[in-house]
Amino acid sequence: MIRRRTALSLPAAAVGLTPWWAQAQSKKDTLVLAMTLEPPGLDPTAGAAAAIGEVVHYNIFETLTKINGDSSITPLLAQSWTVTPDNKTWAFKLRTGVTFHNGEPFNARTVKYCFERNVEPGSTNKDKATFANIVNIATTDDHTVVLTLKNPNPDFLFQLGQATASIVEPKSAANNNTQPVGTGPFKLESWAKGSSVVLARWDGWRDAKSIRLRRVTMRFISDPAAQVAAMLAGDVDLFPRISAAKSLEQFRRDKRFQILIGGSRAKTILAINNKKKPLDDVRVRRAIAMALDRKQVVEGAADGFGTPIGSYYVPGAPGYVDLTAVNAYNPERAKALLKEAGVTTPLELSLKLPPTPYARQGGEVVAAMLAKVGIVAKQENIEWAQWLSGVYGQKAYDLTIISHVEPLDFGNFARPNYYWNYESPKFNELWAKVNATADPKVRNQHLADLQRLVADDAVAAYLYQPTWITIANAKLGGLWKDMPIFANDLPALHWT
Repeated sequence: MIRRRTALSLPAAAVGLTPWWAQAQSKKDTLVLAMTLEPPGLDPTAGAAAAIGEVVHYNIFETLTKINGDSSITPLLAQSWTVTPDNKTWAFKLRTGVTFHNGEPFNARTVKYCFERNVEPGSTNKDKATFANIVNIATTDDHTVVLTLKNPNPDFLFQLGQATASIVEPKSAANNNTQPVGTGPFKLESWAKGSSVVLARWDGWRDAKSIRLRRVTMRFISDPAAQVAAMLAGDVDLFPRISAAKSLEQFRRDKRFQILIGGSRAKTILAINNKKKPLDDVRVRRAIAMALDRKQVVEGAADGFGTPIGSYYVPGAPGYVDLTAVNAYNPERAKALLKEAGVTTPLELSLKLPPTPYARQGGEVVAAMLAKVGIVAKQENIEWAQWLSGVYGQKAYDLTIISHVEPLDFGNFARPNYYWNYESPKFNELWAKVNATADPKVRNQHLADLQRLVADDAVAAYLYQPTWITIANAKLGGLWKDMPIFANDLPALHWT
């Protein structure tokens, strides 16, 4: 009672201060974030869509390590680690006192369960190869796990920070697609299919007081004009990877906003079904690549925000080789290759386009260029779920435009039955050499050979490395500038 009378006896006006309770009430603690695509589910260990990680990674689910916006690696569920000189045995000391949203404890046995689950026969984890390289998992005590690798892996700590390495709770794992249970600072509050996902701060998190956002609404807006309108209207506070290149000057002049333009390890490609006739002929695939002026594709698909590439690798990645001269723009040579391959023009091919703006815009440009060499690309706009099931799952396509955003996914060319239907014993042999060496110089030499191989084989028409634009409320802090992975790091965000 004495404390209450004392507080009431000191009016704020008398000392020129706002009462603490008024300050607390006025402090903004909600956020509206927008995304281009809606995820097909919320289990990052079971689906290939990057949009899954955009919602759950570091928010609902956590990993042993954390990849930061500057690509550095820091501890998350693992407090520390050691590695043997041969780079094969990794010992992780785990955080203590960590629980899942359902009250179950996190411990070494959980890690063992998750990593073994990722390589089970029925696993659909897109990074299955990372966990298949683990030949032994020892739990020396409740908070120590020792992982022994078959081959040394210099990217191991990075891969353990990706969404596919999320630590899930065994009893709830089967339902994570719709009812995700993790150890992260946020829980799923609601999911209005086709509209938005709402995440709410979990007060049972180990350091809940450090999380300054109480609730985050993630809206799904695929149309570029609608994206810009939502930001300008103030309906959205943050839009990572927004399609607003044509409206940048308008946002620059408006003091309500901040603009971040950052790099990525993404590769936007015209994927080709390598087993569909006549696309099984490398001459036809090379002709498709040579029909495309990459610089014009960057202008048309990404409004100039991108760097042309000549293989499935980007500038800045270890061992990068500039191969833009391979299958470079040459329409006359493209026509000659089609004739040499016995193709009668016009050649009709399907071009299936997911709802991302870069794909829809790029489809118009690519189709126009292919038409000039006698290839009729019949554009078909499809929804994201259709792309995942029809193109990625059933391989029911000829051509498609897609951006592969994961930084360490060169091994896709060695994956059996992958959606572009490429099989190469030579690639598999070289990829095995990459995975068997820890020497950076030798490893980069092998990577250079791989880049040349997939460029020569024209597995796809490699288009460009995208540059991402993020627009946010000027008062929002903790944003990532660069995008080494597709994650919205909500624990780092705060209103200034």
